[in-house]
Amino acid sequence: MAGAQFSSRGRTSRVLAVLFCLWGLISSSCAARMSISRQKLEVQKHLKRLNKPALKSIESSDGDTIDCVDISQQPAFDHPFLKDHKIQMRPNYHPEGLFDENKATAKPIERSSPITQLWHQNGRCPEGTIPIRRTKKDDVLRASSAKRYGRKKHRSIPQPRSADPDLINQSGHQHAIAYVEGDKYYGAKATINVWEPKIQQANEFSLSQLWILGGSFGEDLNSIEAGWQVSPDLYGDNNTRLFTYWTSDAYQATGCYNLLCSGFIQVNSQIAMGASISPVSAYRNSQYDISILVWKDPKEGHWWMQFGNDYVLGYWPSFLFSYLAESASMIEWGGEVVNSQADGKHTSTQMGSGHFPEEGFGKSSYFRNVQVVDDSNNLKAPKGIGTFTEQSNCYDVQTGSNGDWGHYFYYGGPGRNPNCA
Repeated sequence: MAGAQFSSRGRTSRVLAVLFCLWGLISSSCAARMSISRQKLEVQKHLKRLNKPALKSIESSDGDTIDCVDISQQPAFDHPFLKDHKIQMRPNYHPEGLFDENKATAKPIERSSPITQLWHQNGRCPEGTIPIRRTKKDDVLRASSAKRYGRKKHRSIPQPRSADPDLINQSGHQHAIAYVEGDKYYGAKATINVWEPKIQQANEFSLSQLWILGGSFGEDLNSIEAGWQVSPDLYGDNNTRLFTYWTSDAYQATGCYNLLCSGFIQVNSQIAMGASISPVSAYRNSQYDISILVWKDPKEGHWWMQFGNDYVLGYWPSFLFSYLAESASMIEWGGEVVNSQADGKHTSTQMGSGHFPEEGFGKSSYFRNVQVVDDSNNLKAPKGIGTFTEQSNCYDVQTGSNGDWGHYFYYGGPGRNPNCA
């Protein structure tokens, strides 16, 4: 009898255990479904915030949709400090002393057609609107969260004077740059040739840009950045794209790429941030380059950006920044890649053309006509250019100067090679 009672109790315990397990599975399944549902809702809300009502939409051959959005409805005006902002349609002053691009005769830049953006093949946005690359659900889902979408990871600015380069590379970012420091800077300019570097892993990128930096390399670093990039994670493809970035707290909570948060105010109806650039340079073939100028308007204090000789794109209001509200303390030009070491080896993601600087014109990537803006709003040659790279066997930089290109440098490399493992 006692044995029967014990057997009954054992069966009851097993049944209860099974029921608890089933309940645990159901609860876990419900929790997972609720989590997915919350994520979908978060993504939908984020897409609604980013994708403003379009007056016209243009389909691009690369799969992008460019929405022509009323200039007063752009994402910048989601910022609480910009609710009553009156748009400044043009800068009060341009920098004086723009380098004469027509002087570049010793090293001719071969072009079959001017650089443009792919979406231009199918139309243009009307005056009074700005072109915005439409964000898709898949774009946001590739990010770690909707909140982090369109943002760089912390610590991705090179620190040339750091005593311990290993500290810089904690995030896996590597650079080959030229830089100036030790003065007050009110802008920078450069002409950069455009390539389509190969990316090893989808979570890596390769870019070439200029940095306008204010403050120290601490948690409150200010940065304005512009150039071209290939970023499968951000855009879902390997196209070379025009981009901008800004942050006022070293990438922690402020700022973003392009127009993916409130901040940058665009005034130009012809150029879309984040859209593909075409054509690109080819090894031992035609070379194509873009000019980028960022400067601080002496009157209003906003930081303006110009693309090429014709397109004043817009401005970052000075209130976004602490240090840059006054001036920059360092300017950097050059390339950056992510070295994720996914297979335990150095990435084979290319920087620039994927070739080292010593190969020179037509093979290596370059910045030419490198200039800074001084406190009198004059563009001038920078003094005391330094260079920096974490691993010169992977990516390197070499500077020079002549009457045709002014101050210039070649930079980049293939990443993994027999000397870079």
